Amino acid sequence: MALSRVVVGLSGGVDSAVTAHLLKQQGHEVIGIFMKNWEDDDDSEYCSSNIDFVDAAAVADVVGIEIEHVNFAADYKDRVFAEFVREYQAGRTPNPDILCNAEIKFKAFLDHAMRLGAEHIATGHYARVRQHNGAFQLLKGLDHTKDQSYFLHRLNQAQLSKTMFPVGELRKTQVREIAESIALPNAKKKDSTGICFIGERPFREFLNRYIAKAPGPIKNEQGHTIGEHVGMSFYTLGQRQGLGIGGLKTKGHARGGSDHAPWFVAKKDMATNTLWVVQGHDHPWLLSPHLDAQNASWVSGTAPPSGAQLAAKTRYRQADAPCHITASHAGHAGKADNADSADSANTFSLDFAQAQWAVTPGQSAVLYDGDVCLGGGVIA
Repeated sequence: MALSRVVVGLSGGVDSAVTAHLLKQQGHEVIGIFMKNWEDDDDSEYCSSNIDFVDAAAVADVVGIEIEHVNFAADYKDRVFAEFVREYQAGRTPNPDILCNAEIKFKAFLDHAMRLGAEHIATGHYARVRQHNGAFQLLKGLDHTKDQSYFLHRLNQAQLSKTMFPVGELRKTQVREIAESIALPNAKKKDSTGICFIGERPFREFLNRYIAKAPGPIKNEQGHTIGEHVGMSFYTLGQRQGLGIGGLKTKGHARGGSDHAPWFVAKKDMATNTLWVVQGHDHPWLLSPHLDAQNASWVSGTAPPSGAQLAAKTRYRQADAPCHITASHAGHAGKADNADSADSANTFSLDFAQAQWAVTPGQSAVLYDGDVCLGGGVIA
């Protein structure tokens, strides 16, 4: 690739730090930008953005690049957080990282970088981009244990054409080794986990601020009330912890479990405010051979043909599951017009060779053809 001006999103973590170093080594003109996406509780013990900025600035110093601090908090609140709260209120489980990538990192941030005269942006994601037959392909990261293409499937062709993922060509161990070899101050920094605006705090405590509690019954498959939930928004399908019914002895033998088998959330009936739970990890209520998805977005530029034999993930960190797709509409095809998110009418269905566990409305079903990420949609 020809040398160009590249704006790197420096998060304070080791992956983006090594990204900046690699691009500088290749001879690109590199500028670092630290994105501030959340400021509601800057001073709390859970919000690490101040520490992260100090780390990012220290990295910029070692790598020898300029760094700019840019505040996208208002955009984030409007485009990502508002949707996050709406989805939880509706009883679904959204993935804000996917929305953040589509709306902030590869839209607001990309627009800002272009205003700085950049030809490309780069992030520390474990994914790859390649040109193929006149289009751009999003590929899994070489280190499949760290692959983050799942979170990037809503990007479009215009965004992909301007994006570089240098660490996608490396294993995480190699990234750490490079960081140590050039004495990066964050070489041993722990990877961040969880959602950026929640940090390490208890999830339910955070949601309490924005969503009112509406208690209701917890029922087993026989229809017996065996407990009370604090509000449907605070639970997700497949959840095992925090149900308040652990170790409860039941009368009679529950299907798929024993008297003391763990309970799992299996269904959420919003109309009656009832949380249905079952015993046993492989209970039939937790297994789905089929799913419907909406708000389809095809990073590949074209929707997969109906009946195609592909593979899908219904959640991050899941093995690819063989499936057949039936597409109802073409879907938002990631064309080079920087179009907004797909219309909810763009839907598709997936039929799996093997039933999938705890398929959760609000999460994303992402399709792959081998290492190539095609796109996906929100599980309905």
